[in-house]
Amino acid sequence: MLYLTNPFTVPLFRTLQSILPMATIGAVIWVAVAYDSAIAATNRHYFIQAEDVTWNFAPTEQNLAHCGPIPEPYETVWNKVRYIEYTDGAFTTRKPQPTWLGILGPIIRAEVGDTVFVHFRNRATQGSFGMHPHGFRYDKDNEGAHYMPNPGAGAEIPPGGDFTYRWFADEDSSPGPTDPSSLVWWYHSHLTEYQETNLGLLGPIIITRRGKARADGSPLDVDREFVTAFIIFNQAEDEERGQMHSINGYIFGNLRGLEMNEGERVRWYLLGMGNEVDLHTAHFHGKTVLYKKGRTDTIELLPGSAATIDMRADNPGTWMYHCHVADHIKAGMLTTYTIRRRTLPAIRTTSKKTRSSPRAASQPVVSDAQSRSCP
Repeated sequence: MLYLTNPFTVPLFRTLQSILPMATIGAVIWVAVAYDSAIAATNRHYFIQAEDVTWNFAPTEQNLAHCGPIPEPYETVWNKVRYIEYTDGAFTTRKPQPTWLGILGPIIRAEVGDTVFVHFRNRATQGSFGMHPHGFRYDKDNEGAHYMPNPGAGAEIPPGGDFTYRWFADEDSSPGPTDPSSLVWWYHSHLTEYQETNLGLLGPIIITRRGKARADGSPLDVDREFVTAFIIFNQAEDEERGQMHSINGYIFGNLRGLEMNEGERVRWYLLGMGNEVDLHTAHFHGKTVLYKKGRTDTIELLPGSAATIDMRADNPGTWMYHCHVADHIKAGMLTTYTIRRRTLPAIRTTSKKTRSSPRAASQPVVSDAQSRSCP
């Protein structure tokens, strides 16, 4: 059965159905379907630059999960390369990104049917880089990966160079029948892949089912989204001082901003990347989550893998979120998330004896230890 969704094509079809023969209607349907699809699809443009940065994996210089110093022998400041998003092709104004996104590049979004154009510039000094997407449909020039024979034009962008990638979210990019309305995928540099992801050149793609997205591409059926990537960055050729067991590039609770309000529908996008030691089990305290139509509180992640899960934020408090591998906990692959308690409307009294003031709009529930600054 044919379904037309655009508000302009539906009444047109119904009117023509009453006055035209079937052959003519068939031709009209073909035009209407093409028009309907064209109206629904969107061209989305992203302006992203690879840049040298100095990254601090623990900017507070504290173990915020247990209120103490970062244990020895870990050194937390290292040179990295990141994907930085700008507002337009002038590449002069950086586009803000959520604090919790950390070292990751910007979220690239699409609804099924959309075409994404990534205007990429390499302004790093450490080599040639590119951008390779998971999940999208692309041709050879837009694959963003270097291997023989005949690597595409976007495989290797030298320092000072630029390239515009064109990726298409087709039906094979769509969440499946039993998936949530959106799924997360990786993008990353793929010339010498293992070196470039370790440098920090990686970020998330979120593709939403056709007809289920807001104008910005985010899913209609959730109130809040978070992306968390579990990665051990090897900063010192396997020396323990440089083994950064991070979530979004932060260790020992320094990933901040994972906050939501009681009652919200929250979608978490979990990602894994790295080496053979990057076998992670992301565990939520305080809540279970819905994953692959079942309940769990622990998600297994391998390098290159992705998981999309849903949480109902109905247990106010500040809760630990960490990898459950023992060595990884010890090395700081942990943080917290907070569900802020929903407050009742302000209550005022006209009594002369007592007078109440409006309650706070949103009050985080935190432990005594977390309400104090770490020593």
